[in-house]
Amino acid sequence: MNNYKGFRIFTGFIIAVFSVMMFQVNTLAQFESSAESAILIDAVTGQVLYEKNPDTAMPPASITKIMTLLIGFEALEQEKVKWDDQIIISEKAWRTGGSEMFLLVGDKVSFSDIMTGISVVSANDGCVALAEHLYGSEEAFAEVMNNRAQELGLSNSKFVNSNGLPAEGHVMSARDISTLARHLILKHPKILELESQTEFTYNGILQYNRNPLLGVFPGADGLKTGWTDEAGYCIVGTAQQNDQRLIGVVLKTKNENERSKAIQELLNYGFKNFKKVTVKNAGDLVDSIKVKSSTKSSVSLKVDNTISVIIPVDQEKNLETVILKNTDSLEAPVALNDEVGTLEVRLDGMTLGSSTISTLEDAERIGFFGWIFKFIGDFFRSLF
Repeated sequence: MNNYKGFRIFTGFIIAVFSVMMFQVNTLAQFESSAESAILIDAVTGQVLYEKNPDTAMPPASITKIMTLLIGFEALEQEKVKWDDQIIISEKAWRTGGSEMFLLVGDKVSFSDIMTGISVVSANDGCVALAEHLYGSEEAFAEVMNNRAQELGLSNSKFVNSNGLPAEGHVMSARDISTLARHLILKHPKILELESQTEFTYNGILQYNRNPLLGVFPGADGLKTGWTDEAGYCIVGTAQQNDQRLIGVVLKTKNENERSKAIQELLNYGFKNFKKVTVKNAGDLVDSIKVKSSTKSSVSLKVDNTISVIIPVDQEKNLETVILKNTDSLEAPVALNDEVGTLEVRLDGMTLGSSTISTLEDAERIGFFGWIFKFIGDFFRSLF
């Protein structure tokens, strides 16, 4: 009888363990993208929420134009060009195939129209016109693109042209694309005004934005689609919901329907399974630190920057804050805002966000008579 009871207990234990294991497997296997390569990041923090072959260098097709647009915005910022500057269209730009805004040789077109044409209708001819206007030739422009990629840490990208038309060695990885897209959106948010336009007319020809997310996926306002035989159907899409912006990259799907489904599944996965949590606001009191040679025995410490992190929806209770001080005590005088260490926000041992911490008040160095009064005070306190 005892043996039977023990067997039942053992069997129950095994079933419980197996159930927990299956729950964990099901939790981890929530989503698998149909794309050959994909990545999903939070636009503000840069946290990676999903990845599949993210560092594989692949033909990016028209997603290339994100770099072309970035260089265009930076030229505006550096005052190399103005929105209303006129660009004269060359024969090379006119002859460029694929998607176009139908530029004609000798046309004078505003820089604004060129940037809008690239953004809305993915104009290959507009890319060549922009490249030639800014740097004289498309070859020189491609060199600028590669230098900029190096500066941004895009280690699996190489550019041969300005528009992504098939060219040997012209590649980008999903991670590089997400990094580039995030930089463009954060530094030049006007890109979303351009990319979210649903139509564009130039030279009397009306064309529609090819982004399948616009008007379909809640909060979608960008960013760029692409297609060639080599690249397949690809897209970098972005949307904002509940004060959270996500950027998803999908490379090499089989057709337009699969591409549209893949990017929507990717963004839905992010919005449904992750949330933004503000752990500390700039100026929050977080600790104190001892002070030597001062009338104050300690001073308060504050966090210098707001720390927001993206976490799985059910993991907020598992967040922990860790304070790392550079020293155990300070020597007076101490000034307001003296940096003394770092506060890190961690989940399962991984640091998701951090900020420096600094003094919330000052502390003057004690003088000669101050030392005497302090000695007397310490003496009497020790008696009681």
